[in-house]
Amino acid sequence: MSFAAPLFLWYFLPAVLLATWILPHGARNGVVAVSSLAFYAVGGKEFVLLLLALIAVNYAAGLAIGALPRRHRKALLAATIVVDLAVLAVWKYAGFASTVVHSIASTAGLGDTRVISLILPIGISFFTFHHLSYVVDVYRGIRAPMRNPLTFVTYIAMFPQLVAGPIVRYHEIADQLRDARRHRLADFADGFPRFAWGLFKKVAIADSLAPIADAAFAVPDPSSATAWIGALAYTGQIYFDFSGYSDMAIGLGTMLGLRLPENFARPYSAVSVTDFWRRWHQSLSRWFRDYLYVPLGGNRGGTYRTYRNLSIVFLTTGLWHGAAWTFVLWGAYHGLLLIIERATGLGRSTRWAGPRRAITFLLVVFGWVLFRAESLPAAGRMLHVMVNPLQGWGISPDVALLLSGHRTALLLLVIASAFLPATWVTGRVIDGLQESPLWARRSVRAAALVIAPYAAVVAVAGTFSPFLYFQF
Repeated sequence: MSFAAPLFLWYFLPAVLLATWILPHGARNGVVAVSSLAFYAVGGKEFVLLLLALIAVNYAAGLAIGALPRRHRKALLAATIVVDLAVLAVWKYAGFASTVVHSIASTAGLGDTRVISLILPIGISFFTFHHLSYVVDVYRGIRAPMRNPLTFVTYIAMFPQLVAGPIVRYHEIADQLRDARRHRLADFADGFPRFAWGLFKKVAIADSLAPIADAAFAVPDPSSATAWIGALAYTGQIYFDFSGYSDMAIGLGTMLGLRLPENFARPYSAVSVTDFWRRWHQSLSRWFRDYLYVPLGGNRGGTYRTYRNLSIVFLTTGLWHGAAWTFVLWGAYHGLLLIIERATGLGRSTRWAGPRRAITFLLVVFGWVLFRAESLPAAGRMLHVMVNPLQGWGISPDVALLLSGHRTALLLLVIASAFLPATWVTGRVIDGLQESPLWARRSVRAAALVIAPYAAVVAVAGTFSPFLYFQF
C-alpha cells in the first residue's frame, strides 16, 4: 500500500488515527502493530508470513542474547545474523547470482544452468536491517531486549517506515516504544504539515519528472541533450520521491507519537561527495557506519585498511540497493570518489563552495545514470553522449513531447537546488515550529491544509506511481 494511494489516504490512515485517539494511550503499540501488519499484507500479500517468521526468530534471539552468559552470546548473535542475511540473500540475490553463473557457464561451454526468478518481498532490505540493529544493540548492551512481543512487532513492522525507511536503529526508538505519548492532538498538529509536504513532493514533483526520465532512458541511441534531460529528470525524481516518502514517514510517526530520525539534509547542496553522503539517506549511512564500517576497523588501521573498509561499505551499499551490476558499479563509483577525496583532502576543504557544489552535483548526476540504467551497456551509452557534446543536441520526440512548461520549470528547480543554502532544510523548518512564533505555526499549518487536499486530488487523478525505494 502506498502513502499516496486513495486506500491509504481516505480509509487506512483516518482509521488508524481515530483508533489511537479514542483508545487508551497504552493501546497505541497494539493499534500500530496490528495496522502495520495489515498495511504490509495489502502490498506484500503472503510475504507477511515471512515477515512474521523473521520477527519471531529475532524476538526470541533478542531474549536469549539478553539472558545468556557473555561467552555464549556471540555464537547466538552470529547465528541470528546468518539467518537474517540468508533470507535476504535468497530472496534478493539468488536470481542475480544464478544469472552470473548461467553467463559464465554459457561462455565456458559448460551448458545451460537454471536461472532463478523470485518475487522480491517489499521492504525486505529495510526490515532486515531493523532486525540486525535490534540483535546487535541487545548484544552490545546498548538497550535491553523487548519483552513484550507486541512492542517488538511495533518496532519492526511500524508502517510509516516498514517498506522504505528511514532505517530506525533499535536504540534510537526503544524508549519511545515503552512510553506512549499522551499529546495526541498536538502530535497530529506537528506531524500533519510534514506529511502534507512529503505528499506534495511525491505527487506534484517526483511524479511529474518520472515520465521524462522514463522516456529518455528508453531511447536506445540518445543524443547529448536527451541524455542530459533524462539524467536531470531522474536526479530530481529520485530525490523528491525518496525524500517525500521520508517526510511522510516522519510526519506519520509524529502523528502517532513517535519521533523518527531525519533522512535528508539538502544533499544536492553538498560541497563534496563525502558531504553528499552525510546528507543523502542519512539513516542508511549511519547504519553502515555503526554496524559495518566501525566493526571493520573504520579509519583506525592505517590508510590501506581505511580505503579497504570504505570499498567494502560502498560495494555493500550498491548491492543493498539492488541485485544488478549497475548497482555494484554505482556503489564502487561512490566508494572510489570518497577514497579520492580522503586521499587529496578535498572531502574536508571548505574553500570555493560554489564551484565545488557544481562539480559534486555533476558527479552525483553521473552516478544516478548508473543507478537508473537497465544495464551497463545502456549506462555506458548514456554517459558517453553526456560527456561528448558532438553527439548532437536534438531532443528525442518522445522526450520533447513531455517538456511542458511546468516540467521544464521542475528541471530548472533540480539544477537550482544545488545552489540553495545548504542549511535550509524544509523538514527541519517544519519540525521546529514548536519554537516558532504563533503566526509562523499557524501559517505553516494553514498551508498544509491547502497542500494536502491538492496533493491528494493529484494522486487520485494521476497515474498510480509506487515509491522508487519500494523495490529495494
